[in-house]
Amino acid sequence: MKIAILSRNRRLYSTRRLIEAAEQRGHDVSVIDVLRCYMNILPHAPEIHYRGQKLQRYDAVVPRIGASVTFYGTAVVRQFEMMGVYCLNESVAITRARDKLRALQLLARKGIGMPRTGFAHSPDDTHDLIGLVGGAPMVIKLIEGTQGQGVVLAETDKAAESVIDAFRGLDAYFLAQEFIEEAKGSDIRCFVIGGKVVAAMMRTAKPGEFRSNLHRGGTAQAVKITPEERSTAVRAAKVMGLNVAGVDILRSNKGPVVMEVNSSPGLEGIEAASGVDIASKIVEFIEKNAAPGKTRTKGG
Repeated sequence: MKIAILSRNRRLYSTRRLIEAAEQRGHDVSVIDVLRCYMNILPHAPEIHYRGQKLQRYDAVVPRIGASVTFYGTAVVRQFEMMGVYCLNESVAITRARDKLRALQLLARKGIGMPRTGFAHSPDDTHDLIGLVGGAPMVIKLIEGTQGQGVVLAETDKAAESVIDAFRGLDAYFLAQEFIEEAKGSDIRCFVIGGKVVAAMMRTAKPGEFRSNLHRGGTAQAVKITPEERSTAVRAAKVMGLNVAGVDILRSNKGPVVMEVNSSPGLEGIEAASGVDIASKIVEFIEKNAAPGKTRTKGG
């Protein structure tokens, strides 16, 4: 098979592992920088050009699109879909997961556990917004934040008001969420491929920090998840429409709650913690499912 990996840096661990796994299984792999792509949007004959040449036919595309290039990156994925190329994660699914507010609304509609969450814009509603999530301590996070950036723990209502006022001063969209204290600075990343959790790790924040992201100095170890946690992760990925997803779950007193569904989950931390060859499992899934024109959205 001819497989294209959409990545801005072929030296990144996740991209390197996918290249290695695909080549070991005899596939021809190309790495394509989405920002170097440009599209010829023709009726019945859509094209993608790259570095001055028209891209030839691929059997499958693996999107590894960073949050900062979501808009253009998903446009490129959509163009591949219009060309009838199988995309591991489709454009609509990636867009759903990247929009934190939309993702939470979709999860809530399907009855999937999540922290109490408030969203508002008017500065007159600050007190009511804080009350919606049960008051401090509470988490306030920017809609566009990634890897723990733009996430603040407000330990008092007064502190929450100050953070909210600051975010509003930046004209930024943000969420206010219940702080799950009993999680004790830990969360569980479930790696889902094709409706199955293939690996899981527990990430624990470093001392003095509540964000468990590995980029923030958190540590990771393999963890045995409960049937309820497994079901929650699989359902969350399905709601987003993602074939491959990293679902972040907190263990709360009311059961597992989903914090985020990641459409381009990194492989390094979870492969190291779990010992599972996730890259090969992704390639195996592509081998079983890729087919010309096999795309649900047809670029919509």
